[in-house]
Amino acid sequence: MSNPLKIAFMGTPEFSVHILDALMKSGHEVVCVYCQPPRPAGRGHKLQPSPVQLRAEELKIPVRTPLSLKKDAEARQAFADLNLDIAVVAAYGLILPQAVLDAPKYGCLNIHASLLPRWRGAAPIQRAILAGDKESGVCIMQMEAGLDTGPVLMRGTVPITETTTAATLHDALAVQGAELVVKTLSLIAAGKNPAPQKQPDAGMTYAAMLTKEDGKIDWTQPATTIERQLRALHPWPGVWCLHNGQRMKVLDVAIEKRQGKPGEILDRHLVVACGKDALLLKKIQPQDRKPMDGISFMNGTHLNVGDMLS
Repeated sequence: MSNPLKIAFMGTPEFSVHILDALMKSGHEVVCVYCQPPRPAGRGHKLQPSPVQLRAEELKIPVRTPLSLKKDAEARQAFADLNLDIAVVAAYGLILPQAVLDAPKYGCLNIHASLLPRWRGAAPIQRAILAGDKESGVCIMQMEAGLDTGPVLMRGTVPITETTTAATLHDALAVQGAELVVKTLSLIAAGKNPAPQKQPDAGMTYAAMLTKEDGKIDWTQPATTIERQLRALHPWPGVWCLHNGQRMKVLDVAIEKRQGKPGEILDRHLVVACGKDALLLKKIQPQDRKPMDGISFMNGTHLNVGDMLS
């Protein structure tokens, strides 16, 4: 490579690890990694570094974990002092103020896991599956002050099938994002900057952050909608319903062409009626218990055919 770029990488979750690895193999110089500070995790609430921090430390790359770049003038100056050619951002999770966006020679590139302007925001992977989209993808975007509003330099698509889960789509998009950003950087290094494509106003949607309440099953919805909900919210936050006032996680289902009152248990295999069709609850996990199949659950409770799940 004739003109390797001096890069800072900014990312936090597992999605970003594959991209960091690709940057390290690209021939460019990753001089620093930024990620969110360690957070309390597990039963002991011990501080746990993010996946990106752990990987960067393995690779012997300096790591910085400012609480804020917007409020911390010293952190902004330290970023500017790196004299970067470019910064690559992937699910970093902190707002970048204009001074940070402007500091590198070529600005900051964001790897966004959707086909912008559809699904701007925090949870584009899950929201695409929940909505029944037929495809997702990755956009390499020149960052500006607005939320995922910048011009797109490069994009690629990934199909969403009837078996796609958030986990499998996450992995496919991480691989594609790494390939596209390395290709983009190669063009910039060669002086062949990709032409920025302004995002259209039409088709914009917002991918709101997920909460545990997003996993609550509404049995009045069609079985196909609830099955998509399960695939979209695996592994987190998962989907659940109530049994005797306690949450019961639903881990695996199959759609059956049967009818009943929404939430009604139709047989001893734990087939539950939905607004349209029904779901066989193949694997569930009652609160504070191990996962089990529907028959085992029915045999171990006082539930009967005709009872209702809420």
